[in-house]
Amino acid sequence: MKCPTFLLTALAGLASASPISSSHTLQPRQSGKVGYLNAFFFGAEPKVYFDLSNGNNPLSFSILNGGQPILTATSGTGGVRDPNLVLGGGAEEGQKWYILGTDLDIGKARHSSINRRTTWNDAQRTGSLSIFIWESTDLVNWGTERLVKVENDEAGMVWAPEAIWDPEAGQYLVHWASKFYPTTDPSHTGPPTNTVIRYAHTADFKTFTAPKTLIDYAPTSIIDLNILPLDTSGQNYGRFIKNESSPRVFYETSSTGLFGAWSRPGGPDSIIREGTEGPTSYLDNEDPSRAYLLLDYYGSDGYRPFVNADLTTNGWTEADRTNFPTMRRHGSVIGIGQREYDALRERYA
Repeated sequence: MKCPTFLLTALAGLASASPISSSHTLQPRQSGKVGYLNAFFFGAEPKVYFDLSNGNNPLSFSILNGGQPILTATSGTGGVRDPNLVLGGGAEEGQKWYILGTDLDIGKARHSSINRRTTWNDAQRTGSLSIFIWESTDLVNWGTERLVKVENDEAGMVWAPEAIWDPEAGQYLVHWASKFYPTTDPSHTGPPTNTVIRYAHTADFKTFTAPKTLIDYAPTSIIDLNILPLDTSGQNYGRFIKNESSPRVFYETSSTGLFGAWSRPGGPDSIIREGTEGPTSYLDNEDPSRAYLLLDYYGSDGYRPFVNADLTTNGWTEADRTNFPTMRRHGSVIGIGQREYDALRERYA
């Protein structure tokens, strides 16, 4: 999450999108997934927008709802960034979905009486310690937002929350990025720690366990953790992290679970791309050995897609961008079934 060198406007993003064609014939594959849903925000518009794939093509998307937001935050800062689509796990698998988001509207007036705007420095010292949460049973109706505090008062911010089902805990693992200030500095005016990845568990996205540190690569600051299950074993995972100290995204894998040993394919200095952030990944609906990765070129045209057919390696290469819309910022993509695809198209296309 970073301020771009120019504003990425919604109008620019809409210029590359086209309506969903009703001529698509969707045939469910072995996974039961017939398409993809992309949740994202525009740089100048911290709201939740949806793209729906054109059929089961993982690299071809069109915007929904006529380019208008699907969700708009009404509490906290009034801005929601980094929307994360969470698949229901355990008894909720296939029955419930969640959206998490960062409570941040950068540049917004902090006080009605003075013309002072929120800066990136403010956002990391006295930022929100809460996350936005919506839930749905059909991906169409999302109900009322919740704004839930998840971090301690010593933290300066809570950025880019995401969640994944933790099979060993039987709960959702929720993670985010924070930096911390000493208890002797309650106003957070002095130097902070490096930024680390924090986590908590929850069964209902209403109450959370006490936060703990998940990843600390001190003195390097890291943000934007994204975790991809590589199979259904509950042991094999890939994860993507942004090095905030020297902006670049790198890839790690584990064959011993979410809390197991992690290593970088290609060596400790291997990266995917520089000048990027907000990684989000998703498996191919038809070939689960193949995965796609979106990286946010935050100083340019937003998300660009990458592909890897061997997830034990760092072999992420640029994918076909012919039908991939531009100006999308940090979000997430999930595979969806026929019922959800049809419902989204009926409501929003």
